[in-house]
Amino acid sequence: MRVTHITFAAVACLIATAELTHAATLRTQQAVAPRPAGQPLIAVVSLRDQQITVYDDKGWIMRARVSSGQKGRETPAGIFSVLQKDADHYSNMYDDAYMPHMQRLTWSGIALHGGVLPGYPASHGCVRMPYEFAGRLFDMTKLGLRVIVAPRDTVPITIDHPALFQPKTGAAAAAATAATAAAEEATRKGDRARLVSIAAYREWAQAMAPVRKLQIVKLKAEWELSVADRAIASAPSPEAKQQSEDVKAKLSAQIGELQTELAARKAELQPKLDAVTSAREAVTAAEREQVLAEEAARKAVRDLAPVSVFISRKTQRLYVRQAFQPILDVPVTIQDADRPMGTHIFTSMERTSTGIRWSAVSLVDGRSETSTRHLNAPVRSADRAVAMIGSEGAKAALERIVIPQDIRDFIEERISPPSSLIISDEPLSSETGTQTEFVVLLSGEPQGGIKSRRSSPRIGLGYGQY
Repeated sequence: MRVTHITFAAVACLIATAELTHAATLRTQQAVAPRPAGQPLIAVVSLRDQQITVYDDKGWIMRARVSSGQKGRETPAGIFSVLQKDADHYSNMYDDAYMPHMQRLTWSGIALHGGVLPGYPASHGCVRMPYEFAGRLFDMTKLGLRVIVAPRDTVPITIDHPALFQPKTGAAAAAATAATAAAEEATRKGDRARLVSIAAYREWAQAMAPVRKLQIVKLKAEWELSVADRAIASAPSPEAKQQSEDVKAKLSAQIGELQTELAARKAELQPKLDAVTSAREAVTAAEREQVLAEEAARKAVRDLAPVSVFISRKTQRLYVRQAFQPILDVPVTIQDADRPMGTHIFTSMERTSTGIRWSAVSLVDGRSETSTRHLNAPVRSADRAVAMIGSEGAKAALERIVIPQDIRDFIEERISPPSSLIISDEPLSSETGTQTEFVVLLSGEPQGGIKSRRSSPRIGLGYGQY
């Protein structure tokens, strides 16, 4: 019995050691591809695998273990974007908890951040990452980074389909170039106007110097004249009175001469004063023109910002946002509207000689594509459900949507990498609001980490900035 007990104890120790080693591996495992990161970046969080993988236009670039929301506070599966970044963030909900390199996904408090990884879901709804990994990711990303929280791991796949948007003639880019050039010219015009105004003022000031000297001499003479008047009135003798009257006569003559010279000098000075007034008016007009031109240039540049398109089978509507702002909301036709089509995220990765290369990530009924079947291999009946989640499902969803040509033209005039298209059975989440991208939650997945949260103040910057 003693030998048996010792054997059982040894086996238990080995099992415990193995579990601790496995947990430690899960807590620390991370990898970085041996190449510089490209653009655009897409982050995919797998809740089942407790892993985050960051992809660029050539494939995965970083991956690491994570710890998502614990039971009852589950990290919601869905589509998000980074709304705010704070390298030194403290929670305003959970006892001022330290959340370094925080990247906010919802204004109600779901975020990516550095934290402790016990090897299983343990957070209050956020996605914790290794501290070093969180810092490296923070330095790579900008506001607007697409973050996909998937029930299972999923990989972006290249997709080509005629229904995907392709850029038009580039009218928006040409307009932005023209508006920027106009703003630069308005700035130069304003600078020239200010230089002219400065030169005019300097010339007037130089001409004004002798006039001021004459005015000072005249004021002194007028004061001496008043002294002479008082001396005449109080003269003690006729001789003193006569002497004071002689002084008064001289001063009166001097004042007359000074008055004549001042009038002549002021007449010569008037054109210079008029030039100063005209130059200042020109500066005011140029500055007004500069403000308008700069605002037009900013708007033209905003029009070049990537657009996001969301099509909801639930609401039968198409929504467009640009730089976190809604710019279009119209009805759209979806064929077989009673039949589910899943959730698909299409991202324009790069411009090519023929248009734009797109990638797709698909989520259907809470399942994501995990098949490793070769793209050219025949599709078996057993694989059909999985295959329809990937490229076939994404293409099938595209083919069921009918977009009016004028709406398509409106979008294609603005489309550019990393613009995106989301097609989903789901409606827009209530988390979609001011200063947000589209937020889409998978209704068939637990959402405990978001249901009881309150919104935080919007403290964002511009799209793509931090």
